[in-house]
Formats: sequence, structure tokens, C-alpha cells
Amino acid sequence: MKILILEDEEQALQRLQKIVSIVIPGYESAGTVSSIEEAVAWFDRNPMPDLVFMDIQLADGNSFQLFSLVTITCPVIFTTAYESYALQAFKVNSVDYLLKPIDEDDVRRAVEKLKLLQRSGSFSVNYAQILQNIPQAGKQYKDRFIIRLGDTIRSIRVTDIAYFYTENKTNFLCANEGKRFPMDFNLDQVEQMLNPKNFFRINRQFIIGHHAIDEMKAHTRSRINVKLSPPTPLDTIVAIDRAHDFKNWLSE
Repeated sequence: MKILILEDEEQALQRLQKIVSIVIPGYESAGTVSSIEEAVAWFDRNPMPDLVFMDIQLADGNSFQLFSLVTITCPVIFTTAYESYALQAFKVNSVDYLLKPIDEDDVRRAVEKLKLLQRSGSFSVNYAQILQNIPQAGKQYKDRFIIRLGDTIRSIRVTDIAYFYTENKTNFLCANEGKRFPMDFNLDQVEQMLNPKNFFRINRQFIIGHHAIDEMKAHTRSRINVKLSPPTPLDTIVAIDRAHDFKNWLSE
């Protein structure tokens, strides 16, 4: 079975590849792509794979856009952090949807469902309806993040998170209590998941919550140095091109 994976987060990609290798021993990788642009090029240049695992939120936009750009006739299993997206994908005859963080049982269930549909001859592809369904859903923000540490899974409410940051190419969330947890999502993805009334992207490295601001001091070139709680040794200076919006955000 040739499998293509669309995923823009390296940690999530590695986890999915490992799980697929367990659930489908000897599967053949058709490749991995991390953006809509790369996916369009891949489908233009390669034969259709047997199965696609497709993250809905890619680096350059929503992967549902793909269905208006290329013809996809193979089964698709969607992966997503948004339950509303997952339900829409399910309703338009995808094989299944997997809510992140993905585990082995999720993938095994989806693959077994695909095999059952193929044996019964009842599987049909109807991805065109996805684009019609998307506008029906309002903007959804996450109210909790699921963190996986080895065999331990922890659910953390957004209200219990002080800020998100990236360090040495790894993404973390910092809880109000000071504990830090690695995440599968990058900051661009996290920014789309959060209510902008409560969190702000101060620079390329940090997304902070209102409640995490301990104090602020004027910095050079009209920038603002934000002291966070819990504290961090990393640079928390508001980028100069974000300073105006940051001040407006504070006053909302």
C-alpha cells in the first residue's frame, strides 16, 4: 500500500509515520508534503497513492483547498485538531478522521474501516462537497490542548496556559503553574487555534496570554519589553511591526 502523508509539523509527522509502520507493516511511503503548494505539485507529478493521511491545517492554508486545485480519487483520512472540521470531513465520505494527538488505536480503526468499505464496494469519493460545507462552520477556538508525554496523556485547558513559545526548533506551552510541555503544533498553527482576544503573537518566538503579563517596560525604537509570569530567560520584546497592534490588544 502506497501512502502519502500531508503534515507540516515534524513531530506529528514522525509520530504518524511510526504508528502507520506498526499498523500497516511493510507499507510503501509515497512521500510527505508540508504545504498546499507542495501537495499540488506532488499530485501533478505522481500517480495516485492508495491512501492519503491529510492534516487539515497546513503551513500555507486549509488543505480542503486542494480539492479545487487537483483531482484526488484515492481514500483520504483527515487529521485535525478541530472537531468541527473533523465532523465535516466525515460527512463528505472521507474514510475517517483522527483528532490530534493521534494514537495507534485511532489509525488501526481507520485502516480497518477502509478495508471494510473496499471489500463491500461501498466506498465512494465525494470530496467536492467539502468546499461547500466549510463556510457553514463559524470560527472555532480550542479550549484545551492534549499533551502526550510518553505513555502519559494530559489535557490542559487554554485558561491554564500562560504562553506558547519555540526554542531550538521545538514548540512548547507553558502552564500558569510554570510547567512546560512540548507540542506537535507550531506557533503559526497555535495562533489560528486561539481566541485573539486572549492571546497575542508578540514576536516570532512567543504567543502570550493577557494573564501572563507581569510588567512592561519601554525598550529601544518604541518597542516594549514584556516580563512574563512564569518567567522565561528568552527574548520577550514585542516586535516593532507588532507594537501598535499589541497596544490596541492591551486596551481591548
